[in-house]
This record gives sequence, structure tokens and C-alpha cells, in this order.
Amino acid sequence: MQLIEIIGYSASVLIAISLMMSSIVKLRIINFFGASIFSTYGFIIGAYPVGILNGFITLVDIYYLSEIFFKKENEYFRVLEVKTNSEYLNYFLQYYEHDIKKFIPSFSFMPCESCHVMFVLRNTIPAGLVISEYSDDDSIHVRLDYAIPGYRDFKMGKYVFNEIFKHKKVKNIYSDPGNEKHESYLRKMGFEKRELNGKPIYKLKVNSVG
Repeated sequence: MQLIEIIGYSASVLIAISLMMSSIVKLRIINFFGASIFSTYGFIIGAYPVGILNGFITLVDIYYLSEIFFKKENEYFRVLEVKTNSEYLNYFLQYYEHDIKKFIPSFSFMPCESCHVMFVLRNTIPAGLVISEYSDDDSIHVRLDYAIPGYRDFKMGKYVFNEIFKHKKVKNIYSDPGNEKHESYLRKMGFEKRELNGKPIYKLKVNSVG
């Protein structure tokens, strides 16, 4: 097998792998490399339509990746607040129940007067859901901070904790622990592990978010 054929097959494999990614960021990155290599391959063998088409796909990937990495969070996301008895909220929780339990096994939604529910939207897509309870001392307890699989590589957590709660004049945020991946995410957001009534909990001062 000649080197040029290996390049062509490698590009095809990368493009195929990218289409299997649930993460939009990973899909775009892998697809970018696959399309750029395939574009080069097309021009080398004289298949100009292949080269031009994949060159265009490469530019599209660059455009969307630049939006993801360089756009400010408050330009990329929007918040939609809903009532605790929302039918769509119940449907969302049922649909993603198994995935939510993987990250926060103890989560169970119990509507209350102090509960605050908001969907984090990317365009009109509900990319995430945050359920919290407000206290009288400028503190909130986040019961659920969940991002759907395709949006977990985005800066959604930073947007919620630093932009939304800061504007609501929240000073301290508490969050329940979960599995190791979820707790690693909390630490990355600036949370510190504490104890409350003998139980582990994570705490964040809003102005400490980077």
C-alpha cells in the first residue's frame, strides 16, 4: 500500500470516528483533522471536488470551534427559567434519569417553594439543567447541575456559577457530591469539599470563580 493511500484511508477513518462522538467539541476537532487531511489527499491525487469539499468542511469546523472556544459564555448561552411543575421539566428528568444518576446517584427532585429551576439553552436547545434551593442568607444549594452529553465540553458551568448566580447576588453556592467525575468537575469550578451536619458537601464563593 502506498503512502498516499494510507493518508486517504486515515482521513476517512478520522471522519468516521468523528461522527460517532456524542460530544460536539470532540466531533468538530476530529472532523477538522479528518477533513483537512482528506482535502490535502484530494488535491494530491487530482480529485479536486474531493479537495474543495473537504476544504470547505475544514473551514466550517474552524468557524464553529472558534465560536465554542473564543465566544464569551454570556454570548453563547441563555437561561430559561421554568416552574417546578413544568411538564417539559418532568419529561427532561425522566428522559435523562439514568444518565443523571450516573453522576449524582442521590439526586431525586422534590418540588418546593424555594426551588429554582432553569434550563441553559444553546440557541433553542436545552443543553443543561440547574435545580437549586435558595436560602435567606444569600446562599443557594445546587441540587442538580447537569449538561446533556453533547455539551459537556462547553463552559456551561462557568457561565451558570459566575454569570447567573452572581447577578442574582448569591454569595455562597453549595453542591451535593456525586461520582468522581462530577466531583472533579466541581473542584475545577472552584468548589471546596466541606462537611455539613456530618455529611460531605462542596462550597463555592461566587466571586472566586475564574
